[in-house]
Amino acid sequence: MLLRQPHRAEDNPLEFARVETPIPRDDEIRIAVRVCGVCHTDLHTVEGELALPKLPIIPGHQIVGVVESIGARVTRFRVGERVGVAWLNWTCGACEYCARGLENLCENARFTGQHADGGYAEYVVVNENFAYKIPDAFDDAHAAPLLCGGIIGYRALRVCGVQRGERLGLYGFGSSAHIVLQIARHWECEVYVFTRSEEHRALARQLGAVWTGRAGDTPPRLLDRAIVFAPVGDLVRDALRVLRKGGVVAHAGVYSSPIPQLDYPLLYHERVVTSVANSTRQDAEELLRIAAAIPVKTEIEIFPLREANRALQLLKASQIRGSAVLTIEG
Repeated sequence: MLLRQPHRAEDNPLEFARVETPIPRDDEIRIAVRVCGVCHTDLHTVEGELALPKLPIIPGHQIVGVVESIGARVTRFRVGERVGVAWLNWTCGACEYCARGLENLCENARFTGQHADGGYAEYVVVNENFAYKIPDAFDDAHAAPLLCGGIIGYRALRVCGVQRGERLGLYGFGSSAHIVLQIARHWECEVYVFTRSEEHRALARQLGAVWTGRAGDTPPRLLDRAIVFAPVGDLVRDALRVLRKGGVVAHAGVYSSPIPQLDYPLLYHERVVTSVANSTRQDAEELLRIAAAIPVKTEIEIFPLREANRALQLLKASQIRGSAVLTIEG
């Protein structure tokens, strides 16, 4: 499913097309894609809210498939192994951020579905060092949402500094949040979910949320931490309003509408607002290990590849329960 030029999701911007099968370089593997998750970042990509250095581009960065061929110097994987590919597609290893262990901020980073063709296709190639073994605990479709929703959600938990037993607020309840809730409950946290969808609130309660409401509602207790997943800047103000002194709000979106002017009392008492930018390979490895140990149960809705436009439209309308996943068939 090829994006030639960005358009609104309602305009069906993705075109079913035949393209050349990619050939792996010496340090790359070619993956026969089985499934690919549908992410809000894909929506921001097709609608032009993110810069697109490569057009046309094949979106998709929650890829699960099987190694179909390998380059001459590949040592980490063998043909036939099941692997996953995530948003982080390549880093330079040489800039100041890579040197500090912050490859998520690499000056020269490339991202799957933005700089390199992604998984809305039969095949994808990737450097062997940016692919991951998928735990046996998950089938293909249930593993896919872990590769972005799970990874970025896990990094958001780390960035906002959640401690065992704390009170955590989640604003927006899509793919990331429904995974984060399960990890936080495993850490004995109380989770409070803010979302406009009653269906999403019901799912949150089913997964163990102690309270659900809409943005702007006041929970029964102040929060220690909050994560904003919805791409809505106003939610930062909403989260600060119900945060304890010294608490942290992390905005986990790759894109957001503007954050409104804040009255200083919302920030006073050492409350912190921070962003979550991309992820590292360590985040991915740790998330997959933790998710398998819990085990996390991803909620999915499955669509054939040709219905990628429809999946994006439903995602935009907050009508996906959990995560949308495309199945790729030859």
